[in-house]
Amino acid sequence: MSAWTDRPQVAATLLNPALIATLESVAAHEYERTARQAMSWPLAFLVVPLVLHRPTRQALPRDTRTHLVTWVSRNPLLRAGFPARAKSLAPIVREGLRFGLRHGVLSAENGLIRGSLRPDTSQGQLAELLRTAGLVGRWLAKTTEPSTAFALLGIGP
Repeated sequence: MSAWTDRPQVAATLLNPALIATLESVAAHEYERTARQAMSWPLAFLVVPLVLHRPTRQALPRDTRTHLVTWVSRNPLLRAGFPARAKSLAPIVREGLRFGLRHGVLSAENGLIRGSLRPDTSQGQLAELLRTAGLVGRWLAKTTEPSTAFALLGIGP
């Protein structure tokens, strides 16, 4: 990761560790609320590229009744670009996860993560991002294995 002073202002604003940790915490909280177990650590690397990429975020279903496999089949262009987005965001996600663990909005144990934050019910872009992170957490909880979500989104081992 480059130093903060070397990052473009937009990247430093949108990809800051506090925002990433907040998104991950909301997603993990909603995942656990839905699945009744903590979220698998690798799934954290799917949350940010689904939430922060505006075309992907806008194409996500309104609720979890639409299964991931259905969504992927309906959005082949978004799925085609997903692996590159996820790979490019991985260092930022790691930085955000470290920040969240250090500041107590995330906890990790045995390869699982828990979040303490809930989606925001107010208005605005941040609230939209948080609500979408919650949706993604609940949506990923409907997938039986993390490897299934990775395969559907085109990310291989």
